[in-house]
Amino acid sequence: MLKKPLGSTGLEIAPIVFGGNVFGWTLDEKESFRMLDKIFEKGFNSIDTADSYSHWAPGNHGGESETIIGKWLKERGNRDEIFLATKVGSNPGKEGRDISKKYILKAAEDSLRRLQTDHIDLYFTHWDNENTPVEETLEAYEQLIKQGKVGHIGASNLSPERISASLKAANQNDLPKYEVIQPEYNLVEKEKFEGQYKPLAEENNLAVITYFSLASGFLTGKYRKKEDLEGAREEMVKKYFNDKGLNKLKTLDEISKAHQVSNAAVALRWLMQQPAVTAPIASATEESHLNAFEEAVNMKLSPQEMNRLSE
Repeated sequence: MLKKPLGSTGLEIAPIVFGGNVFGWTLDEKESFRMLDKIFEKGFNSIDTADSYSHWAPGNHGGESETIIGKWLKERGNRDEIFLATKVGSNPGKEGRDISKKYILKAAEDSLRRLQTDHIDLYFTHWDNENTPVEETLEAYEQLIKQGKVGHIGASNLSPERISASLKAANQNDLPKYEVIQPEYNLVEKEKFEGQYKPLAEENNLAVITYFSLASGFLTGKYRKKEDLEGAREEMVKKYFNDKGLNKLKTLDEISKAHQVSNAAVALRWLMQQPAVTAPIASATEESHLNAFEEAVNMKLSPQEMNRLSE
């Protein structure tokens, strides 16, 4: 499988990154192992998770996804063949978001223990706390990088202003700089990325790994009417039940039919053909869902189709 260069890191990753938020949520440990085996067999060796996944599931506290991934890595003995990204700073519960140096250093050790590895390839600041100076956060990453525990750093839900401030501080103080951003971007959520984050990424040679690439499942076409909604995704998906969202599904239907692929494949391929995007993140809970990954990799949208989808 053709890998994609990850910005200025010197690394290459799979063209689709598997989202580990499903591990310990919609997939239990046994099912997660089966899914991890399948994605690895198919060549999708890049995994994204977070220390807080999947705290929202009943009975969970956060860390479940990392724990499952760590057990799988140990049992399969394939850590060196996996590109592993995780995040710090969302802190579900009473602590609140924390990106202080003290907290990051502790959280990194906790993630390494759960993941049963001695290094994290890409470590993201998951959420911001603007009371913490950007220099303090970067100093924590500097220590972790010098210790060999973190390879590269990225920013997920930081404002463009805080990312810019972090890049400036890194240059002025010889600190590690963010090389990757992880914004929300998909066919029905375009304006924020294209207006604010894309120019920042292009100007600073930042790799872009998108989350909610399928709009929480809406772009798969699974949810056609409000009666289809149930469970945890209801609040995330119902906002797309308007003329704009439903027209987008109609366009996806037509283009996917023409290519004889799934709607999800077309939505992922649209992201993959965006020059600013390195790779989208997507999850799957059944082996059949992985067909969309392979379809997306093996197809190509015409300029006319790209324009239609972007309208």
